[in-house]
Amino acid sequence: MRNEQLLLKSLFSLASMVEARDPYTGGHLWRVSQLSRLMAQAGGLTPAEVARVMVGGFLHDLGKIAVPDAILNKPDRLTEQEYAVIKTHPAVGHRLLSDHPLAALALHAVTAHHERPDGAGYPHRLSGTNIPLDARIVGIADAFDAMTSTRPYRRGMSIDQALGIVAECLGSQFDSHWGKLLITLGQQGVLDHIVGYSEPSIPLQDCPACGPIVVIHRHQVDSSLVYCRHCGGELKLLRSDGQIKLMPTGAFGDAAALQPAVEHEILDELVGLARTCLVSNSTGTNRPM
Repeated sequence: MRNEQLLLKSLFSLASMVEARDPYTGGHLWRVSQLSRLMAQAGGLTPAEVARVMVGGFLHDLGKIAVPDAILNKPDRLTEQEYAVIKTHPAVGHRLLSDHPLAALALHAVTAHHERPDGAGYPHRLSGTNIPLDARIVGIADAFDAMTSTRPYRRGMSIDQALGIVAECLGSQFDSHWGKLLITLGQQGVLDHIVGYSEPSIPLQDCPACGPIVVIHRHQVDSSLVYCRHCGGELKLLRSDGQIKLMPTGAFGDAAALQPAVEHEILDELVGLARTCLVSNSTGTNRPM
């Protein structure tokens, strides 16, 4: 079991490094994993299935490792050709995972999270229940987080706005059953502690100089120095009465300061939450996805 936990953490670490390449998606993987987990729980899945869906949510974008930075970080809408490159990431993720000992935990979410019930998704134009269960859940969580997150060309929507779009697209872009569950959770306020956060109790912070997200971690105390990985600016972290602010110092980080860091504490927590699906994976008791 210990070996499986280490293998899973290595996958989580790789996914975190892939995410760190995009300055506007800080915390996206954590949010998608948590949104997916809440939906799976609300839908009555077993603890092992809930854990598996959460794992798939965190690993769903692994294939973006092959997307060039010029496309991934483009501060404008993508051209048709650039979007075609983005659309290769499920297939790349499939190749990355296919021979991995823990592939069964995330392969469906990685490969099919951009499929749609109406058959207009990619890469295989699956429709309805031909789309694996995990992918139906993770796909909704992924799109919802994209809508509520700020991008270079637009501000993030409110939870209510995004839920309205989900409601309009039930049965076409989003699975009706799981989409309705997300809407219910949103109306109950269950999503409020996830949207706009990069990990529990840590709200997203924008770089005061250039706008992208600067990810703050729980171990960083008042007056810690943090750095924007987009412009390289040095920022002083100010914590007061539960609030977080960033103040530019006027300096810039060197190569070492700008390196992406793996946040081991939160990855260890995710591995702990995934223990039930690791047991099921090793004993072959997971039901078909």
